[in-house]
Amino acid sequence: MADRLPIRPGLSIPFDEIDLRTSRSSGPGGQHANVTASRVEAVFDVLASSLSEEHQRLICSRLGPRVTASAQDTRSQLRNRELALQRLAERLGRALTVARPRTATKPTRGSQKRRIEKKKQRGDTKRRRGRVDPND
Repeated sequence: MADRLPIRPGLSIPFDEIDLRTSRSSGPGGQHANVTASRVEAVFDVLASSLSEEHQRLICSRLGPRVTASAQDTRSQLRNRELALQRLAERLGRALTVARPRTATKPTRGSQKRRIEKKKQRGDTKRRRGRVDPND
């Protein structure tokens, strides 16, 4: 399992399906960043992967056919590689989660009563803001 990126329990993808690109970083490191390619971008082609068709469909509908994650947080290319892979796994994992459908509920009798009382209070307040009759 060391040659696979874990996405969530029971699901992982082989590292050879992830394209890692390096480039010069604009992040921390000062002059050191100008001479080393410490920025890492991880690119995952969903349609060419070994994932099931259902997983591919979910990811493509939410993230598109190519998923990228980059990191340029540190001066170390190795650490940025780890961060980029971690971010890629998080994005893929979030795309694969299916939200539970919302169950419609009715407001409670108490909440309905409180709502009506607040509406009546607000209406009374606005009604009392009218012009003052000089004869009173």
